[in-house]
Amino acid sequence: MSNIAKAFENGKAFIPFITAGDPTADKTVEFIMEMVRAGADLIELGIPFSDPTAEGEVIQNANVRALKAGITTDGVFEIVRKVREMSQVPIVLLTYLNPVFHYGYDAFFARCKELSVDGIICPDLPYEEKEELSGVAAEYGVDLVPLIAPTSKERTQMIAREAEGYIYLISSMGVTGVRGQITTDIDAMVRSVREVTDIPCAVGFGISTPEQAAEMAGKSDGAIVGSAIVRMIEQYGTEAGPHIYEYVKEMKDALRGVR
Repeated sequence: MSNIAKAFENGKAFIPFITAGDPTADKTVEFIMEMVRAGADLIELGIPFSDPTAEGEVIQNANVRALKAGITTDGVFEIVRKVREMSQVPIVLLTYLNPVFHYGYDAFFARCKELSVDGIICPDLPYEEKEELSGVAAEYGVDLVPLIAPTSKERTQMIAREAEGYIYLISSMGVTGVRGQITTDIDAMVRSVREVTDIPCAVGFGISTPEQAAEMAGKSDGAIVGSAIVRMIEQYGTEAGPHIYEYVKEMKDALRGVR
């Protein structure tokens, strides 16, 4: 069983996201370990980028803060190395293609393998061009996790058939960010996926409350939350650890017993 598969083997998965290096690299390590302690099943870790087109204002600002603090791709790998000294929690890097291209595909995925990075999400890599990364990622044992949006429609099954790790179902149109209500027909998206694969599906974009997380996990295999956590880091800075722990614990507790 892959490390990612383990995240989904004991009920619904709670998957938090944070931006690496916000506010510092050492604090990112601390925050990840607080989330693991609180019950997070898998960590999505963002590599800061100057033009994160899929992100809303909250995560865009986190990218700016991390870049101003001097975080680099090597700095992100160092964060992962420190986490790996304490935990084997599944880690999936969320990055745009540019940082990977400039690092060098082979060099990037070799580092991922060395540090037991389990997967990568690349929001600006279209399915039709995924071969640019999929071959080299597979060579180093890293899953290329796809995103499926409400607009994917006839492309949903095409993407799902070749999915690795898990499928990131985008709950809402637009960019990342907290939403008061999620109106997308997630049930229909999951049914479409289930016709061609049994790979886990987790829902992200807009989830911020335990009630939303439980509702979305009830329709899928897990809930992904980013902006609500990143906003805590923006608010509390280096003192955000205890707040993150309590929030992640509350969210994970909301998923326990959801079927």
